[in-house]
Amino acid sequence: MRIEHVAVWTRDLERLRGFYERYFGAAAGALYRSAARPGFTSYFLAFPSGGARLELMTMPDLSLASTGALGYAHLAISVCTRAAVEALVERMRGDGVPIVSSPRVTGDGYYEAVVEDPDGNHVEITI
Repeated sequence: MRIEHVAVWTRDLERLRGFYERYFGAAAGALYRSAARPGFTSYFLAFPSGGARLELMTMPDLSLASTGALGYAHLAISVCTRAAVEALVERMRGDGVPIVSSPRVTGDGYYEAVVEDPDGNHVEITI
């Protein structure tokens, strides 16, 4: 078994898509517009090294009442090396991306940093 994709609600689909394309090299598929749910649109983003995809979803008047769920705890994206973690975090810091925690070894043995995407979701950058 494997995780096929993780889905995240957003109020600004294009802004969030741009964030994952710019910093993680994600490639968005075609914009999907639901015929069954008026106003629902989404993108599936694929990452350069494969693995699970990220689905970004939106709809008019997005709220807990309209979706039945809120966000996720965090998304972890592997960039393969400590140097890559450090370089990406410094690039993001320079661009004003909120850094929740700088690169470090965690208690469970991960080398990671945590940043916020434009919607305030935590993104763990790890090796």
